[in-house]
Amino acid sequence: MAAGLVVFAAVMLILTGLLGVFRGIMGIAEDDIFVSTPNYVFEFDVTGWGWLHLILGALAVLVGFGLFTGALWARIGGVALAGLALIVNFLSIPYYPFWAIVLMALDAFIIWALCVARRPQF
Repeated sequence: MAAGLVVFAAVMLILTGLLGVFRGIMGIAEDDIFVSTPNYVFEFDVTGWGWLHLILGALAVLVGFGLFTGALWARIGGVALAGLALIVNFLSIPYYPFWAIVLMALDAFIIWALCVARRPQF
């Protein structure tokens, strides 16, 4: 059973995953919400970013629920997915700067919480 920081990380991973899913749907729908910064080094198609956010978000939600069991695979997967999400959000800064930075901070807190939490001793 998970406790303390792992529960915090699980809830945050589920929330950021859901936000990633919603952001992915916005990108796939090709809304005019995203405005590209001209002459940015990392220039990608918004629809491609949408699919990437959607897939990472869905995986994050699943791993977040797995964290409630206290499983080691879920902690490792949570760190990996939060790290990937941090990188993806960094690369998508020109499309939605403020939101990308907020999600990067949340991903960093998730990584921190999963790395410093002690494994329960039975």
